Amino acid sequence: MKRYLSRLLALVLVVTIGLMGCSSSDPNSLTGNYSQDTLTVVNIIRNAIELPNDAPSKAAIQTEARQKINDFSARYQRNTSVASLSSFTTMRTALNSLAGHYSSYPNRPVPEKLKTRLEQELKQVESALQRGA
Repeated sequence: MKRYLSRLLALVLVVTIGLMGCSSSDPNSLTGNYSQDTLTVVNIIRNAIELPNDAPSKAAIQTEARQKINDFSARYQRNTSVASLSSFTTMRTALNSLAGHYSSYPNRPVPEKLKTRLEQELKQVESALQRGA
């Protein structure tokens, strides 16, 4: 009887963990639609770099930006259908630049030179998405 209950409990745990792993409970997670996800990340990045240094929500927005960068990279890095798009390569360049700044200088504001470059790259991404590239 004890053996039967332990196997039943193990089966219930496996099913529960399996079902919880398959569900997406985060409504702010990426959708899988490349164009929509890219524009979402572009808007979050813009909010993060345009925020004044003394804003009370700066840390939370930077954390959200880091999370979206990681989510976007994890979802589309190995996707061969988007890897050759110019919007993807430009987006990865912008994300790598900002992620590098956040990891190297977490408490410093984003320099104006980097902000200008990021804004230029984000505009290129948006125009490439409109062209379908």
